[in-house]
Amino acid sequence: MSLKKLMTNYAQYNLWANDQFINWLSTKTDEQLHAEIPSSYSGILKSLHHIWAVEEYWYSVICEKIEFVNLYTQPIADKHEIFQGLRNRSKILADEVQAFSENQLLKNLEVNNPWFKANYERYEYIQHLFNHSTYHRGQIVTIGRNVGILDGFMTDYNYFNISMHPSA
Repeated sequence: MSLKKLMTNYAQYNLWANDQFINWLSTKTDEQLHAEIPSSYSGILKSLHHIWAVEEYWYSVICEKIEFVNLYTQPIADKHEIFQGLRNRSKILADEVQAFSENQLLKNLEVNNPWFKANYERYEYIQHLFNHSTYHRGQIVTIGRNVGILDGFMTDYNYFNISMHPSA
């Protein structure tokens, strides 16, 4: 598998998994979505907002945008805005990643911000972004179990591959 194919597939997986979560969570009560549970982000909507905020940041790095929407400087949006914002950003990311050539994926991008300095190839930031989202989606499932949401479902990368790309 080429790097381009792998990164494109991971971007599609991230979009699919975020869509699955949005569809699943849109059926839950506001009480469940806002319930405070000890975790890195203390609730389902706070965790989704964090995933969206980080996707916004990494989009600016990956696509070399000077400006980005810093969602941390804004109040946490309502559930509909979070759902729509995350879905839109994940779709744009999937489209952008698909448009990169193999050489563009291998391009070094320097990151210099208040939190860290790095100079890695673009694909490594892409991989990090999608791993980060997967990590927090797992936390959302755990938070959900603690507030009585027991109907979680499979969003593993392998499940995505089997579902979307069945082998011949």
